[in-house]
Amino acid sequence: MYLFSTARRLFLKRTTRFSIAFAFLSGHKNSIAASNSALTGIRISQASEDHTRVVFDLSRNIQHNLFVLSDPHRIVIDLSNTRASRALDVSDQTTNLMKGIRSAARDSGELRVVLDLKTKVRPRSFILQPDGESGFRLVIDLHVTNLDPTPIITSQQERRKQKKEMIIAIDPGHGGRDPGAIGRKGTREKDITLALAKKLKVLVNKTPGFKAVLTREGDQYMALRNRVKKARAHRADLFLSLHTDSFRNPSARGASVYALSLNGASSEAARLLAEKENSSDLIGGISLDDKDELIASVLLDLSQTATIQDSLELGSDVLKHMGKISRLNNKAVQQAEFAVLKAPDMPSILIETAFLSNPKEEINLRSSRHQQKIASAIFDGIKAHVKTRQII
Repeated sequence: MYLFSTARRLFLKRTTRFSIAFAFLSGHKNSIAASNSALTGIRISQASEDHTRVVFDLSRNIQHNLFVLSDPHRIVIDLSNTRASRALDVSDQTTNLMKGIRSAARDSGELRVVLDLKTKVRPRSFILQPDGESGFRLVIDLHVTNLDPTPIITSQQERRKQKKEMIIAIDPGHGGRDPGAIGRKGTREKDITLALAKKLKVLVNKTPGFKAVLTREGDQYMALRNRVKKARAHRADLFLSLHTDSFRNPSARGASVYALSLNGASSEAARLLAEKENSSDLIGGISLDDKDELIASVLLDLSQTATIQDSLELGSDVLKHMGKISRLNNKAVQQAEFAVLKAPDMPSILIETAFLSNPKEEINLRSSRHQQKIASAIFDGIKAHVKTRQII
């Protein structure tokens, strides 16, 4: 990661995706998700030579996520539960800052819109409520940024540049005195997750360019935060926590994948800030112990926003491949405040592989052959994510 500082504006460049995530984008945290929302219109205007405004007219209030990519410069906006629209057929409309617009529907149900840019910009997004004349509107303001910062390369980043392998931390859920869920046949979650983790480790380690480490190698108890600490100690690039689900209704079945929620990110940022004097080498090798409260807060927000986006995309790829070998309980990546997902600079997902409370799925989970299928599907999703980081 690179750290820039000009007029107290900080940008964090993620070298793995050449992207800058802006945690201070207003509106997206308070939007309410809606099903089958429609993009009813789009308006693009040049307010001034250094300011372009894009307005999306929406049938309902929606959640959105925005991030910035470079080489070439572009803005990516994901609109949740929104179907494709002919309103986006305005690719020939340009401004001083924007040279085109394109879109594509995603398997997760999101509509991804990409604004192709002529130069680097600073974006701001917000939702406008209906005012009697217009309905819900998502406004994207693009402003020219004249920042030309000099990157500060940390010692940890220098080490990472020399890495020849992607390190994947595999976390078998539960263990020791914590058995996790228990099936009707006495199958313990901690045993299944360890068996899956070991099979996945073998697959990863025999593939050039990848290396796997386990947070626990045997049946021992490990605190949740120690699992993350162990992954960070190995300088892991990805973190996967393996689990099995359970529900009082035995008919519940299928796999799910989780990433960290925004609420979880906010609470973790507060905890980390409170302990920043003990948090050297916290985000990409950048210590917070010599930063004031504002700078430390912005750094954490930037890092966690980008990490959550990476986690959602990783989870989507894993979920897609798991759907090829088993039923899915949730077809889109879910978000929750799991403690093991709270590393601010390491994309992390939690995988509920199946329901131990479902008799048929318990039998499958006990099968070494089916465990191998699950491990293969997870790794196929990881490889797909690493290979195809293109936007559209």
